[in-house]
Amino acid sequence: MCKPKSYRPTDKMSDLICDNYALLQVLSRFGVPLGFGDKSVQEVCDMNHVDCSTFLIVVNFLIEENNRMQDHITGLSVPALMDYLQRAHSYFLDFQLPGIRKKLMEAIDFSLADKVAYLILQFFDDYVGEVRKHMEYENEKVFTYVRALLKGEKPEGYSIGVFARHHDQINIKLTELKNIIIKYYPATGDNQLLNATLFDIFSCEEDLASHNRVEDYLFVPAIMELEKEVK
Repeated sequence: MCKPKSYRPTDKMSDLICDNYALLQVLSRFGVPLGFGDKSVQEVCDMNHVDCSTFLIVVNFLIEENNRMQDHITGLSVPALMDYLQRAHSYFLDFQLPGIRKKLMEAIDFSLADKVAYLILQFFDDYVGEVRKHMEYENEKVFTYVRALLKGEKPEGYSIGVFARHHDQINIKLTELKNIIIKYYPATGDNQLLNATLFDIFSCEEDLASHNRVEDYLFVPAIMELEKEVK
């Protein structure tokens, strides 16, 4: 099996996106807009005040599909990665999940006698509540702790290990929702909208899994190293 290409600062940013369109999400979460012509990754990052090393660490980690921590964190900027993760949280909570709910409301038939439609929506709403709780904990507790470390302070009674041990895989319940729709929702005529919604659920599931990998194998090891530096 061929090893995926590892991108460098001199590569064209447009080539990176054309090679793997899923990296559009990475661009967005680093605050990089489109319209960069034939500029290199380094040039585009500099134009948008993005740490190029961190950008490429995330990009290459995601396309390699392996979880080797020690190979990736050298040169990583913790503030840049934390900003990336917060933008991802905002995308899931404020855009992607509300968009899926809207499509679900349009796609499923609430007049069905067996009430499967209501159960699907309730399951989804419960899931979104769990995701919100999970991500708000990271935004408010974990990132606040990391900001203190960056100032040279080490709050007592907490460590990144606490977060790592209780880092739930929030994409699992989305997998269950997908299976409920596929296996138990009765077909009623044209299902194009429902199929499109399912496609979005599959995409969200993959996106959340990638997000968790970045947290587990880049963010957590980087903070462990930071903890060692702060006495």
